[in-house]
Amino acid sequence: MAKPRKPKNEDPKPENSGALVHHQKLCLSIDLHKRLVYGYTELEIAVPEIGIVGLHAENLGIESVSVDGEPTEFEYYPQQHQQQAEDDDRRWSSVDSPASAADAAGSVYLSALEKELVPNLLINCCKPAKAESEQLEQQPVSENGFHSSAEPKQNVRVVRINYWIEKAETGIHFKDNVLHTDNQIRRARCWFPCIDDSSQRCCYDLEFTVAHNLVAVSTGSLLYQVLSKDNPPRKTYVYKLDVPVAARWISLAVAPFEILPDHQFSLISHMCLLPNLSKMRNTVEYFHSAFSCYKDYLSADFPFNSYKQVFIEPEMAVSSMSLGASMNIFSSQVLFDEKLIDQTIDTRIKLAYALARQWFGVYITPEGPDDEWLLDGLSGFLTDFFIKKHLGNNEARYRRYKANCAVCKVDSSGATALSCSASCKDLYGTHCMGLYGKIRSWKAVAILQMLEKQMGPESFRRILQTVVSRAQDKTRSVKTLSTKEFRHFANKVGNLERPFLKDFFPRWVGSCGCPILRMGFSYNKRKNIVELAVMRGCTASQTSSTSALDINPNTENRDGDSGWPGMMSIRVYELDGMYDHPILPMAGEAWQLLEIQCHSKLAARRFQKPKKGLKLDGSDDNGDVPSMDVRSSTESPLLWIRADPDMEYLAEIHFNQPVQMWINQLEKDKDVIAQAQAISTLEALPQLSFSVVNALNNFLTDSKAFWRVRIEAAFALASSASEETDFAGLLHLIKFYKSRRFDSDIGLPKPNDFHDFAEYFVLEAIPHAVAMVRAADKKSPREAIEFVLQLLKYNDNNGNPYSDVFWLAALVQSVGELEFGKQSILLLSSLLKRIDRLLQCDSLMPSYNGILTISCIRTLAQIALKLSGFIPLDRVYELVKPFRDLKAMWQVRIEASRALLDLEFHLKGIDAALLLFIKYVQEEPSLRGQLKLATHVMRLCQMKEGPSSNDEISSQNLISLLCLMEGRMAFNNVFLRHYLFCILQVIAKRPPTLHGVPRENRTLQMGLTDAFNYQRNIFVLDPDSKPLEVPSSAQNPAQDLAVSEGLKDAIDEVAKNVLHGAGKEAHDEAVKETPPMQSPKQLQTEIPLAPPLETQNAECPQEPLTEAHNTEFHREPPTEARNSEFHQEPPIETRIEVSKEADTISNSHERKTKIKIKVKQSSAASRADTDNQIAERSLGAGRNDIDHGPTSSVSVDAPPRNCAETISTGHHNIEEVNSWHDRGSRMTASIGSAKIVSDGDELVKELQCTADSSVVYSHPLPEDPSSSSIIQDNNIDADARRYASLQTLSIARRDPDEDSLRKEASGRGKEKHKSKEKKRKREDHKDHKGRHHDDPEYLERKRLKKEKKRKEKELAKLRSEEAKRSSLENSSKKEEPPQPKPVVPSGYNNNNSRIAEVRRVESKPETSEGISSGAPKLRIKYKNQMLGKS
Repeated sequence: MAKPRKPKNEDPKPENSGALVHHQKLCLSIDLHKRLVYGYTELEIAVPEIGIVGLHAENLGIESVSVDGEPTEFEYYPQQHQQQAEDDDRRWSSVDSPASAADAAGSVYLSALEKELVPNLLINCCKPAKAESEQLEQQPVSENGFHSSAEPKQNVRVVRINYWIEKAETGIHFKDNVLHTDNQIRRARCWFPCIDDSSQRCCYDLEFTVAHNLVAVSTGSLLYQVLSKDNPPRKTYVYKLDVPVAARWISLAVAPFEILPDHQFSLISHMCLLPNLSKMRNTVEYFHSAFSCYKDYLSADFPFNSYKQVFIEPEMAVSSMSLGASMNIFSSQVLFDEKLIDQTIDTRIKLAYALARQWFGVYITPEGPDDEWLLDGLSGFLTDFFIKKHLGNNEARYRRYKANCAVCKVDSSGATALSCSASCKDLYGTHCMGLYGKIRSWKAVAILQMLEKQMGPESFRRILQTVVSRAQDKTRSVKTLSTKEFRHFANKVGNLERPFLKDFFPRWVGSCGCPILRMGFSYNKRKNIVELAVMRGCTASQTSSTSALDINPNTENRDGDSGWPGMMSIRVYELDGMYDHPILPMAGEAWQLLEIQCHSKLAARRFQKPKKGLKLDGSDDNGDVPSMDVRSSTESPLLWIRADPDMEYLAEIHFNQPVQMWINQLEKDKDVIAQAQAISTLEALPQLSFSVVNALNNFLTDSKAFWRVRIEAAFALASSASEETDFAGLLHLIKFYKSRRFDSDIGLPKPNDFHDFAEYFVLEAIPHAVAMVRAADKKSPREAIEFVLQLLKYNDNNGNPYSDVFWLAALVQSVGELEFGKQSILLLSSLLKRIDRLLQCDSLMPSYNGILTISCIRTLAQIALKLSGFIPLDRVYELVKPFRDLKAMWQVRIEASRALLDLEFHLKGIDAALLLFIKYVQEEPSLRGQLKLATHVMRLCQMKEGPSSNDEISSQNLISLLCLMEGRMAFNNVFLRHYLFCILQVIAKRPPTLHGVPRENRTLQMGLTDAFNYQRNIFVLDPDSKPLEVPSSAQNPAQDLAVSEGLKDAIDEVAKNVLHGAGKEAHDEAVKETPPMQSPKQLQTEIPLAPPLETQNAECPQEPLTEAHNTEFHREPPTEARNSEFHQEPPIETRIEVSKEADTISNSHERKTKIKIKVKQSSAASRADTDNQIAERSLGAGRNDIDHGPTSSVSVDAPPRNCAETISTGHHNIEEVNSWHDRGSRMTASIGSAKIVSDGDELVKELQCTADSSVVYSHPLPEDPSSSSIIQDNNIDADARRYASLQTLSIARRDPDEDSLRKEASGRGKEKHKSKEKKRKREDHKDHKGRHHDDPEYLERKRLKKEKKRKEKELAKLRSEEAKRSSLENSSKKEEPPQPKPVVPSGYNNNNSRIAEVRRVESKPETSEGISSGAPKLRIKYKNQMLGKS
């Protein structure tokens, strides 16, 4: 019986001081000309028993403090920042390497974060007993319900603090006639005293007095305005916020704003400066649709009485979006007019997300740090709902698919565990910053969408409605939501079973890692079934996943690949229709073999096969099937197969099916995810046929297809263009563009016409794709360069109502992607002239956000780097440097700094780039510009390219970065401080996260007395008195801190496509390129034993993190170039052509050699167990090993090893499978399920392998009986064992009879006799050894004798095996059907296959031929099998 739930504490006290703020009033007077802010704040505080209240305050001048109107004592300890640079060498004397700098950075960062938690304004609230009793009697009851009758003895005091702002550097910002605040974490204290903690929430009264011509916008509802009689007059704006919120959500903006009321909802107001009014009017025209969308979905009114959107200049904004209660502050660069197309989608999504955060995150807050993921995920879920409703289902699914791909690539360590103390509470809010913060947000949304799929959309909607209605209940004072409560709602409202939820939340939320599924299939024609082989893995390593689970007390200790709850659906598209089969369990055995019954009847269609041109599926668009792939439609009813088509799991799926099936999926499946998967798989093929190129071209030209997927097809065509295909992809791209945009009569581009937005986006990407085509010499073909030049030269926007600024920027950026050869270098001057002309035009008439100048600067830097041997870089430096002027546009200035950093990095190395970065970041006045530079430098640190990237970084630069990190600039910009820490971690080859950084043994939370002493010690401490020692525990942690040098390519490439959508997505994980075919000399018949299943389940190779790269106008190199790095590692030579990644499952249409092996456990079991242990130790390769050649394909159904457990008997018989695939020689092993024969200890293991006939054409199975080393050879290469090992598969038992017992008894007697003889011989040998060990003649005779015995044994084995083989052949001929198959000797023709059955039998004690009793005997039988022609 379930235990009753404990009632939730309605009034949780914050952890920092024990004090509880019931209400706060803030009154400020603001003088923009003098940059002065002064006033007071009043706090109604429940004082703890100690009588001291601790508040947070920074950058404030405290004038006086009073309690209940009486002055009181207080202590104020502001932050002390290092200002002296002369003692840095002494303070950081221990920093002499990147590792020591990373350790010191972790110590500095943790120390700064922990100091911020401790109150630094300590107020004495003690009063005489009489006054205290009077105060208790007159205790008021606030509106928010904090003072309840259940707590009549609360010591509530009114604390008033008069103060002014000394340094408006962070938290609040001045520029010209604008003032605004930001919501950086723990920076509200920088403009008013408060308890700056997310767990402390209260209501606010706000009053702001400004000049009469200014508007003060703040959180809450505007009650009234008061105009004073001063000269000049001043105006006071009075706001009231009835909803308890944290201090960081209090926002303020003061400026001469233009106010635009929403024409649909009166409570919505939009504000900006006068120059941006027309843009704002066009931008927010749609906003009422998002507002009503959320209102209807949640069936509740907006939680606040008003909602305000304020747009300020981008240089002032700390980020593009700053949240506040009932108001949000945005950068004005998101505004756009009616002429712009490209900015529309991104801006609408950003504004919709900010509105969703008002519901989940500001109004409804997380109960604790471990619950932040839930509110972040719910706001993202609401945003996705808006995208689906107003931007289309294709847009929503495509963005979610790309986000899921990014999560699977990065979710490999405890830093991405959503609800875990080590990844949330212990990181002090830094887990929401940077790359990991974005990944965590995407993962949270994906998990909530998985829950929605499990319970249904309506049930999930009812849960959200319940959460919101409960928060709007006026009897409840706490409006929080926890993971535990949401899990309860999923059970009660969503009707999900408790066992499922008990596994779901710990596995998906409490730990890290996503499933990796590698699938392949074969069609059994006789049974009309599909045999699907699946191998499941995990993106996270076992150590990281287990550590994340161990830290969370609510989770169980599991292995890295412990499985996931639920069943995955397999969708089979057959000739007669589509069928879903939810049959793939996500838990249990890692290797599985499933049988899927086909519904289409193939026999009725068999006689239609000779008819040429007949379309078997009855459709009109399934013609022109290549002859080599006719089998996919003539010998099976399958068109294509998909796994998890509805994205019910956050999983990385690699599905192997023939090329024609991928083409069918691309052409016929209307789902954008299916189309994107097909394109990425076809693009990754090592050799592209013309059928693939034609399919990609047909999809590109299909105007009904989703435009983002069409762009992917364009880049796939570009990567397919090569001399082998006669540059067919390039010709198709140019032909497609000219058919849309060229005048056929004159052969020149038409004037621009952008009325069709989808066509506009596709055509905009074509020049970029053309520029990425490469010839054999890795240079751009002359046709590609001339095409781009022609578009730049003849661009005409006359008569077009839309702006072509993004169009021109894409053209200019495509010039930077070109590679110039000796013949095409002559065209460079013409291109540079066009770029220079655009720069001059943009300087006279600035484009939108300077986008055209930015593209020109970026392109010039790319050309300079590619042609550094021909172009003097000093000239390029002088050309770009003027754009760094402070008077230049903010975006242009930052792009110029990036370009110069790139030049410095590629020419002089990372050390010089870091030195230049420190100079630039100190000169940059804007906080957002500092963040952009730090982000770019972190990417440079992650890059492996560059001739000098391996240069050592000077200790002086490392010390400068540490000083910058602990200085005032980093304190003012928490994002800059975080990225400085990440830079130092990346330099030391560690992940850019605080997760896993060792901590010193000290108490993080302390009482008020301790805080008083702690702050006093900090205040009086001489920072130079003691150098900072790097803690001994802060050394480089083992594997948790190991990071791959590539945290850039895949992640930001995915992020770019999710956010911008333009360009190709490098989803090349679905099909791996395979290594060259091994020579026949490498082929042997030795198969190492399989490791135990538990070992394979525990193996969860960690995927290396990939580097974050520039997301704007960046394209990954083509597939040929991308895959070149994979060939740096030589292929692993294995037996029976076992490839580098045997767990990749595939099917081949070639003719096969089939080897059936039946193994019975005998007295040699101990030897086999030894081999198992060796095979276990040989495991451990990474999960991202790239398959470079004809891959071995294994389809496995692995039952439990314990014979006493219940075993599924769903698949009893092992049938001969016609395995087929799109390319290459493949080897498929399909293993039948278990069937229980009888009780006993004898195990029967049955294995069927199919190998390509061409591989072993001239190499028959060795007839030497030494081939028994299949079982015994312990010296097999470890990697070969890793990839060639198969699981213990089928289990059967037989009762021992009396004969076997007698034989066993006699065997024991003989063994006892032999042991005595051996003992006597050993004693005699010891005696002889003492006499003859120095006699060379004796040693030579002994050696010859041993050699003779060995040859006799080998000859005896050979004769014995030949006799047994002949007897087996005779017996098999009698048992075979009436049509006998002749035995094929060592060679055979390509039309036949042979089957070798190898049986391991129990060895007898009598080994007259010298065979060891523990060694198994092999019976090999050759069969001839005719397979259908491919």
